[in-house]
Amino acid sequence: MIAVEALRVPPTYAPIPAAIHPQHEAIEARTTAWAHRLDIGSPELRSRLVTHSIGTFASRILPEGREEVVGLLADFVLWLFAVDDGYCEEGELGRRPGDLIAATHRLLRIAQLPDAPMLTDDPLARGLRDLQSRMTLYGTPAQVARWIDALREYVFSVSWEAHYRVDGRVPEVNDYTLMRLYNGATTVVMPLLEMGYGYELQPHERDDALVRAAADMASFIIVWDNDIFSHHKESRSDDAYYLNILRVLQDEEGLSPQQALTCAIGQRDRVMTLFLRLRTHLEQQASPQLRQYLHSLSAYIRGAQDWGITSLRYTTPDDPAGLPTTLSDSPSDSSPEPLDIPVIAPWWNLLPDPAPHRAALAPERAALTV
Repeated sequence: MIAVEALRVPPTYAPIPAAIHPQHEAIEARTTAWAHRLDIGSPELRSRLVTHSIGTFASRILPEGREEVVGLLADFVLWLFAVDDGYCEEGELGRRPGDLIAATHRLLRIAQLPDAPMLTDDPLARGLRDLQSRMTLYGTPAQVARWIDALREYVFSVSWEAHYRVDGRVPEVNDYTLMRLYNGATTVVMPLLEMGYGYELQPHERDDALVRAAADMASFIIVWDNDIFSHHKESRSDDAYYLNILRVLQDEEGLSPQQALTCAIGQRDRVMTLFLRLRTHLEQQASPQLRQYLHSLSAYIRGAQDWGITSLRYTTPDDPAGLPTTLSDSPSDSSPEPLDIPVIAPWWNLLPDPAPHRAALAPERAALTV
């Protein structure tokens, strides 16, 4: 195992207010029961996952959403972790990319055609059939189709990850950024942001370049935060540690672990300031549905941030991580200049005038502790 410096993560920029669904405790309990009832993951993995406050995470993402959809989101996120941990990172399939592609595509087929006579005794397939039936109940056909398309993106991206683990290679920053937007499984949550509040964005809004960019920026912030908060846990595993932005920055830029941490935080803060500017611009002429969608993207960012610094998944009490207990009301980097990452650099060309970004940086409210 690589000797990795223990880092202390400073309070990170949180301009979005914290919120949580009032029924979060009941949602948490039901998700735990769902995992046990359907035997999601191995007994050892499941016993860990149900302590990670995944129901609370979903309750932060949809703080005012329909309770049944918040529960669906919680169950789905737990299922994703069972796939990611059990198949991709800790299981043998994670070291056999070809077999992993086949296994995950069989699951994908279950999402597309739940009546297909295959994997009838497989707990993950059984869980996915249950999730798909509830997606169909609470979502429109178009939303379910987008959910399946996003699952396909996720499946391909985790197969890409497996090749780097097997080869013992660290990807380049640009490639890592591109694939992290998908292997972080943020896009598979996006359709549930609409389902949670019982609406559907019109295609001309969802497919607008600025709206797509807002969703991508939210994904970037969420996965960069995840890498920052999970670094301590992942750095204890040689396999996972090839695929963390701190390791990628160290390898490509020749940075120390502390320098890589500072750089990654600055990158996420710069994208956060751009996201706030873009959100303000879009809200000026947005429909009520688009306003709600932008609000949900914001809640997703803040919910992931709060969950990341409090969940046992990342605080690892047996080997404590140096995570913050408070958050910051100011960015470490508010530059309006693009990041030197080609796959996302065009984001900074979407808005004509960077000057108004200062007004968007003010916190929405002062309550930044969690």
